[in-house]
Amino acid sequence: TQPWFRHCLQVWPTWSPRLGIAVQTDVPGILAELRRRGDRLAVAESLTGGLISAVIVAVPGASQSYLGAEVVYQPELKHEFLGVSAELIKQKGVINAEVAAQMAIGVREKFAKACDIHHERVIGLATTGVAGPDTQDGQPVGLVFVAIAGFIGDIDDVRVYELYLEGDRNDIRGAAAAGALQHLAEYLAV
Repeated sequence: TQPWFRHCLQVWPTWSPRLGIAVQTDVPGILAELRRRGDRLAVAESLTGGLISAVIVAVPGASQSYLGAEVVYQPELKHEFLGVSAELIKQKGVINAEVAAQMAIGVREKFAKACDIHHERVIGLATTGVAGPDTQDGQPVGLVFVAIAGFIGDIDDVRVYELYLEGDRNDIRGAAAAGALQHLAEYLAV
């Protein structure tokens, strides 16, 4: 565990994707706060499979503060595209807080470099977890990790949240996306 690493436990209620994530979270407010700060957002999604990105780009003008996303479902892609430690994946699997943190840092660094933006101006948001119906890497259905990688001044600020979600596969994926956006809103104090 890195010295900057913070692990927070958060339990979220069941959420239905049929209600719409944007109803639950102030996504326009998140984007406005990113613009106000001069920051940009990059997202790495695993179990959410693009849901977070879909909600963000539904907001007009999202491109002013949203860089894009990597959907990395397979373990090899988390390593190859985001720089997640292959040894960590081999030892612990992909459903854990350290993988989520490395995904958020990896997407932040990759997108900052690709867009020629200083990495302190990019916030990385990442999700990894088990949507079901089967367990994965010995982890239960509904266990999700959300990571946010930003900076406070010039100090790396990485936060990881552990969520326990209920429902069917789509409910868990929707709740994970909603939870990630809610934690991002709280991080930005929206």
